[in-house]
Amino acid sequence: MSRQVFLYDPPDRFVAGTVGLPGRRTFFLQATAGPRVTSVALEKTQVAALAERMDELLDEVVRRSGGNAAVPAVAPTEVSDTRPLDTPVEEEFRVGTMALAWDGDEQRMIVEAQALVELDAESDEDLAEAEERLLQDEENGPPMLRVRLSGAQARAFAKRALDVVNAGRPPCPLCSLPLDPEGHVCPRQNGYRRGA
Repeated sequence: MSRQVFLYDPPDRFVAGTVGLPGRRTFFLQATAGPRVTSVALEKTQVAALAERMDELLDEVVRRSGGNAAVPAVAPTEVSDTRPLDTPVEEEFRVGTMALAWDGDEQRMIVEAQALVELDAESDEDLAEAEERLLQDEENGPPMLRVRLSGAQARAFAKRALDVVNAGRPPCPLCSLPLDPEGHVCPRQNGYRRGA
């Protein structure tokens, strides 16, 4: 079976979003182009890392170009997107590996998210070798979402993704752990149950 690649070049929309209540949210990347919609699930930390690295890469592109790249310093308001995910949200796969690159010729950010794959190996060296072979296999590798974004789209994606990550449960003022609506057992209060 050949590798399935969901390519959006360019997407009409590429966003990070969630389904569920804070504390029980499932995070998704969603790309759309016309009637096509692709949603892939991932962890909150992966969304945060992707957004942070995307901003860092865009900052580096601006720095190296001396400010001549078609990359805004901040997310332009005209491309900001606060709409919820398009429904129905149907998970194509769960993300395992992500990659970012900048195409200098086309002035585009390339985002790749590959499916999580479990590999059996007898040693760490065998596992690393099996992972490398699988990820480089264009014919039979894991399913992949590949999105090509303009600098403005990439900035807008990063801003929204960080906003989505930070929209979760508020932190406890004492221990910084997330507060549940029912309260939480605060280690700094020696286990005393604190209300929200």
